[in-house]
Amino acid sequence: MTSPGTTAARPGDGRRSIQSVEVGFPLLAALVEAGKPLTLRDLANAAGMTSAKAHPYLVSFIRVGLVQQDGITGQYELGPFALQMGLVSLQRLDPVRVALPEIAELQSSIGHTLGIAVLGSHGPTMIHMTEASYPVHVNMRKGTVMSMLHTATGLVFAAWLPPKIAEHYIQREAGDTAVIAGQQPPRNVTYADVEARLADVRVHGMARAIGNPLPGVDALSVPVFDNTGNVTLALTCLGPSGLFDVTWDGAIARPLLACAREISRKLGYRA
Repeated sequence: MTSPGTTAARPGDGRRSIQSVEVGFPLLAALVEAGKPLTLRDLANAAGMTSAKAHPYLVSFIRVGLVQQDGITGQYELGPFALQMGLVSLQRLDPVRVALPEIAELQSSIGHTLGIAVLGSHGPTMIHMTEASYPVHVNMRKGTVMSMLHTATGLVFAAWLPPKIAEHYIQREAGDTAVIAGQQPPRNVTYADVEARLADVRVHGMARAIGNPLPGVDALSVPVFDNTGNVTLALTCLGPSGLFDVTWDGAIARPLLACAREISRKLGYRA
């Protein structure tokens, strides 16, 4: 995995490379994909090579700490240095920095306004907006705090946050004038009151809001997960009713969901 802003070497790009490293790499990739110890035979098969070819590479990987072998079972798994590399990579990951290039590419293809929200002290907060390619009046800017229950963005966090944390934000927004709540003001509810609604959001993998919180503006929002499986961002797409496809499997929902999955993958999330 390369960091955003870096360039990965590609076959035929003219840069000098070490072929043996590239040949042996599928063994490491197979261990990452498996997520468990593998026998030599299974590991070689997963990497698309014979056991005789795989073994010398594994010996070298063991010597530098990328792979380790169980002395009793003989199975192979990622070694201590590989784990250190993974931890350093995760520490450097900034979800927003990873998301921005993906958001820019998505916006150029669908043309609607796209926003990134994180969980702030008041609730889900918009921290980035990529404006639509057409004029549209949207009273939403960076720093806008979204209602947990009355916006698509908020529903994403409410659906995938741990219940106790979600309930805290649901209850604290009552009477908070900083929260964009829409046509209906927040009311005192508990997580149990909206559990069925949130379950439906999870089934579809996204939340939608039709004319709420902004009359005449519809929205779809999807979650982004980090390497621990926790929701870390919400990607929200919005546009004027009548021009904006709010269907669950429509021309906006599909690429929006695919974008969120790609960002999650880059953050280390494995479904």
